[in-house]
Amino acid sequence: MGNAAEYNIGLVIYPGMTQLDITGPQQVFSFLPNSKVYCIWKNLEPVTSSDNLTILPNTTFADSPQLDVICVPGGPGQVEMMRDAEVLKFLQHQGKAAKYITSVCTGSLILAAAGLLQGYRATSHWAFRDQLALLGVEVVNERVVIDRNRITGGGVTAGIDFGLVIAAHLCGEDTAKLIQLLLEYNPAPPFNVGSPENAGEALVQQVQKVGEQLIAASLQQTKETAKLLELV
Repeated sequence: MGNAAEYNIGLVIYPGMTQLDITGPQQVFSFLPNSKVYCIWKNLEPVTSSDNLTILPNTTFADSPQLDVICVPGGPGQVEMMRDAEVLKFLQHQGKAAKYITSVCTGSLILAAAGLLQGYRATSHWAFRDQLALLGVEVVNERVVIDRNRITGGGVTAGIDFGLVIAAHLCGEDTAKLIQLLLEYNPAPPFNVGSPENAGEALVQQVQKVGEQLIAASLQQTKETAKLLELV
């Protein structure tokens, strides 16, 4: 399965993340040859996601090796992470030597808050892409966006596509294809409403209404971050 290079892959987990943002890629990465996957947090205490799944870190910021791939998920906890100095410092430190700096969903807002996406093309969950643009990022409406060594995925389920893209970059397309078939990843959603373009305005507004408090809180933090980064 692919080449013999060894890779350290780090998934930054945090309270209030969306678990599928990280467990989707993790499922893909678990099949990569000669790779170690780290679930990283400040300490080794259990981390509870926004949908009440508990995930155990297996290493800490302090004990993490230099990562070849660093991946940041999104979720409601993203707002707090955008102003968490310890998290941002860890990302900045790892970002100096990581081969790939990556995110899924609103994790890209955290990367941008750490100053790691300015001047790059990137994406996020569709409801937050306008906020990403406020942080000096060239926002692209694509499922997975690759710009040099920055790779970002769209909202939640895009994490599986994203993971396969990373797998292809690290171990070759044949390995990524093998993993896709192992997972029987052959999407056939029952409804064609998985993007705002297909969903129609009425459904888009319903989703925005459901998430209005989070969207507003994220926007406020994004504006504050933009000021700190001297982007306004």
